Amino acid sequence: MNMNMPVSNAPMPSGGGSKPIFQIWIDALTKPNENTFAEIASSPNAKASTAYLWVFIGYLVEFFLSFLVNGGRALSQFGGSSAGFGGGVGGTLIAAVCGGPILAVIATIFFAIWTLIIQWIAKMFGGQGTNDQMAYAFAAITLPFAVISGVVSLFAAIPYVGYCFSAILAIAGIYVIVLNVMAVKGVNRFGWGQAIGSLIIPGLVIGFVCACVVIATLAVMGPIIGNVFSTINQSLQSAP
Repeated sequence: MNMNMPVSNAPMPSGGGSKPIFQIWIDALTKPNENTFAEIASSPNAKASTAYLWVFIGYLVEFFLSFLVNGGRALSQFGGSSAGFGGGVGGTLIAAVCGGPILAVIATIFFAIWTLIIQWIAKMFGGQGTNDQMAYAFAAITLPFAVISGVVSLFAAIPYVGYCFSAILAIAGIYVIVLNVMAVKGVNRFGWGQAIGSLIIPGLVIGFVCACVVIATLAVMGPIIGNVFSTINQSLQSAP
């Protein structure tokens, strides 16, 4: 599948030297340009394993700080409870230490799968990049943004003032989406249409599949739930 779209003028990957890690992260966030990500992807260190490590570290920091702010409530949503770790500050800290790495691993796995799908679709659109390059470029965005999100979440917990920081995070999230589109375009060296399509098609497909699963589940469980409520209603009416 190949669309007649303008080809990106991003530089071809080269075997040149690599920048310091911190400089790569700074460039990814502060230089919103497809050429920035083409240059990042051309690094000899552009490997998926490195990208996954970066993403894990970023999410680890974010989830750890989130646990500290929310008092372990995030763990409760995944079937646990901070109460099981004790109460007070000590219980929250233990929940953060135990729950943060678990959620970071899960998030990293989803990142790896998501990147694979996006790059697979990009290849269908004529993309010239590799999964290693795509993961590396995405990770250069994800790690610093995750760390910043974790730090900002500390301020977002402040009453009233926190709303401002929550709005900042929302705007930053939109900015990250734009950066991801630029990363797809720069790594694969094709047009904006292919880049946007590569990024949104997986979401549309996953959303469609989830909707079908929910509809099918409701269709199967609907009569059963109806019978349960009918039985309960009859029991209440027959009660003295």
